[in-house]
Amino acid sequence: MKKELLLVAIKEKEKQLAKLEKHIEKSSICSELYNKVVLEKAILKKELSDLEKNKFAEKVKFLFPRKKTLICDYFKE
Repeated sequence: MKKELLLVAIKEKEKQLAKLEKHIEKSSICSELYNKVVLEKAILKKELSDLEKNKFAEKVKFLFPRKKTLICDYFKE
């Protein structure tokens, strides 16, 4: 359900961007609004990708210790 809502919202943002793209050079307000809509679209895409991630796998990865790379590791011969 939420996935469909995000897809619809992304489509709406794309429509807004198409309309604003024509007026970017003419007005600073349109340019600022265009940048705002681009950010909103990016946020929606990130939320969509987060929904598609496997949450269980992410939790399991978090439990296992990671090998830490130290600065001296880069200078080993």
